[in-house]
Amino acid sequence: MGQCECDTCWYYDYDEEYDEYYCMMDLDEDEFYRIFASGNHARCPYYRQGDDYTLARRQ
Repeated sequence: MGQCECDTCWYYDYDEEYDEYYCMMDLDEDEFYRIFASGNHARCPYYRQGDDYTLARRQ
C-alpha cells in the first residue's frame, strides 16, 4: 500500500456537531498514538480506499 491519506479513507468522516473530521474506527489509546500521534499514517491497518463516488453514496 502506498502512502495512506486520511481524506481518501472510507473511515474518515465529518462531524457536523463538532465541525471537524475524525476517524470512525474505534481505536484504543495505544492504537491512536501508534497511528496518528507518531505521524505514521502510511501504516494505518484500518485504511480502506474510498473514491469520491463510494464516499458520496455513504452520506
